[in-house]
Amino acid sequence: MIELEGVPELIDPVMICAFEGWNDAGDAASTAVGHLDREWKGEVFASLDAEDYYDFQVNRPTVALEGGVRKITWPTTRLSVVRADTGEKSRDLVLVRGIEPSMRWRSFCNEILGYAHELGVEMVVILGALLGDTPHTRPVPVSGVTSDPDLARSLDLEETRYEGPTGIVGVLQEACAHAGVPAVSLWAAVPHYVSQPPNPKATLALLNRLEDLISVRIPLGELTEDSRAWQLGVDQLAAEDSEVAEYVQSLEEARDTAELPEASGEAIAREFERYLRRRDGQPGPGGHATESGGLAEGREGGTGGPGAPYLRDPATGHGRPRRPSPKDEVANDTEDTGGAEEDAKDPDDAQGAQGSEGQDASRRDESGTERGGDGDEGSGSGR
Repeated sequence: MIELEGVPELIDPVMICAFEGWNDAGDAASTAVGHLDREWKGEVFASLDAEDYYDFQVNRPTVALEGGVRKITWPTTRLSVVRADTGEKSRDLVLVRGIEPSMRWRSFCNEILGYAHELGVEMVVILGALLGDTPHTRPVPVSGVTSDPDLARSLDLEETRYEGPTGIVGVLQEACAHAGVPAVSLWAAVPHYVSQPPNPKATLALLNRLEDLISVRIPLGELTEDSRAWQLGVDQLAAEDSEVAEYVQSLEEARDTAELPEASGEAIAREFERYLRRRDGQPGPGGHATESGGLAEGREGGTGGPGAPYLRDPATGHGRPRRPSPKDEVANDTEDTGGAEEDAKDPDDAQGAQGSEGQDASRRDESGTERGGDGDEGSGSGR
């Protein structure tokens, strides 16, 4: 029995879900939902019982001191509700954020759908991110897929034809379809050679696509600036390694050639509409350029420290240590951001501890994007 004490009647509610782990390259999807929760000050009204769905040897609890008292936080999935009020239109969002469960996936999905039914949710949107052969200098590709042919036509989405291993994103979407709940998955492609989280550019691309889908303007906060700083940092790292720079250039050429026919008037119109929506209340003319690959001015932060992006050798798939620049040497603040990097992954390959090798050279992944395989598949950003 689901009890919803203190939850008011919702206005046109949409459920937005993201799960850390296999479907969350660069933590892009979970960070997007976290951003919505922070910007609109979400209030948690329910959490799933961690004992039912998680293996604590895989997802360990954490302990912290609060006011001198030790407190244990258990890995779980929490639900919060926010009122997306932009002045012109109000809509409630039910945010589901947690970790991909270790067990009992069907019960997990049924419990989430139970909340969706009790709250009168009109549509479920599941965010995901995958590692792909995409250059960091270009707009982040975001594909929208659904199992519902009518929804695909009405929202200009792709009807999924994927077959193969899947994660909680795919399982939850199919559970929604069987329950008669309209469901959409939005997938962002993260460059596999710079996969260390965070990736604000991918998070930003997901939020832009979500904004178009639910027709609510999302406050971006510092994400636009963080995205520019992230790209500037990766540019600097790539410039220090001629092999990586050459590899990025080959990805750019392949991407530009493939997308040339898509530079249609419709795409330009979409970008202009987004600009008009953001023009009021957004600082500077760059507030709309959230998916652009341009090198606008930005902070130089984010290129060092534990959360800094690092590069992967395109030939071996392993991490490369960052080469110290003269600026680093002068500042005596050089850090080694090398180390073995986890192998590139797709959302249709097991990204936990079990990798698979010898995949086909070309396949269509769960996001609906056909792309080349790396041959090595391994763990993603799961924790």
